[in-house]
Amino acid sequence: MSESTSKNRVLIVGGGFAGTKAALELSKSKTCEVTLLSDHKHFRYYPVLYHAATGGKRAGARIPLENILQGSGVKFVRGTAEKLDRAKKEIITDSGKKLHFDQLILALGSVTNYFGIKGLAEYSYGIKSSEEADRFRMHLHEQFIEHGCPDLNYVIVGGGPTGIELAGALPAYLQEIMKKHGVEKCKLSIKIVEAAPQLLPRLPKDVADAIAKRLKKLGIEVMLGTAVQGQTPDMLMANGEPLHSHTVVWTAGVALNPFFKANNFKLTDRGKVEVDEFLQAEPDIFVLGDNAGTQYSGMAQTALFDGHFVAANIKRQQAGAMPSSYVPPEPITVIPVGKNWASVVWGKKHFSGYTGWILRSLADLVGFHDLESWPKAGQQWIASMKNDDTDCPNCAKK
Repeated sequence: MSESTSKNRVLIVGGGFAGTKAALELSKSKTCEVTLLSDHKHFRYYPVLYHAATGGKRAGARIPLENILQGSGVKFVRGTAEKLDRAKKEIITDSGKKLHFDQLILALGSVTNYFGIKGLAEYSYGIKSSEEADRFRMHLHEQFIEHGCPDLNYVIVGGGPTGIELAGALPAYLQEIMKKHGVEKCKLSIKIVEAAPQLLPRLPKDVADAIAKRLKKLGIEVMLGTAVQGQTPDMLMANGEPLHSHTVVWTAGVALNPFFKANNFKLTDRGKVEVDEFLQAEPDIFVLGDNAGTQYSGMAQTALFDGHFVAANIKRQQAGAMPSSYVPPEPITVIPVGKNWASVVWGKKHFSGYTGWILRSLADLVGFHDLESWPKAGQQWIASMKNDDTDCPNCAKK
């Protein structure tokens, strides 16, 4: 038997925080042969996608997976997992390729959930991927190129971190591109719509209130207890009233990746995959990150912890040791709202302002280092703070 076939074959599906971290950690083991399957060629750094959508350098929010994996020995395969054959221990991709495994790590990430609301999928914008952020940003510029003026009304649906971060960055960016397009400043309406009675329903009320106050200071109208019923090309229906806008951004909902239902995984009451104390959904099949039915799933910090945790347990198993039980740390929540201001929830400590902004910047540097060497992480961190509107012909001249 060759050295390659005698190794423990670990197949990782998903090139996000959890999957990429697991791949990098397992690549350090001499007993594992690691393959990473992803439907995207880039790693998406979600925490700064709001900045990429509002004039930030695209390279700051995405890193080629081949660059991250370079020199690690991890085999990278581009494709979408469609079918799991449990008996043969193989994943079948959309192209029909069969990938065999001894252990399978599923870190697929969630998908956008429109809750069946008519018109949202067709007419709303999103910023949950680099492609969506690009489309939204170009739409803002096209308003000037095609009509000579901005849309006067902007509606962001969802009072979670993504919606708040985008809302906080949007006023300054709109003023910036009005200047670049030679348009006189005018009064714009920016609304953030949330169905719950407070922003960030999972966080303490004093934090939500501080963020709401900050948004209002930036000129953003906060509409709480407001449910969306539908959307047309020029209007959003909310609480039975029309909100006229050609720029509605949907940040409100995520859903389980359809792979799990299609392949008959057992789900929790919350609609996530049921896992045991080792993050196993079934023997030798682990589910990490957004789709796992764990306490803090959905957070980038948790996904990174999951990837490290499962990789460590697989290495323990290979060494004949007992695996550790899963005890995730409580994530630190840092939400930027406009320039030089962020709100922080660190255990029982809550604070906001410039100190929070600095903490968020440093957290992004550490986040990049979780995937790259310090020199590369530093370069990525610097890129994430730069602006770049060269895809707009008007702005490229400025």
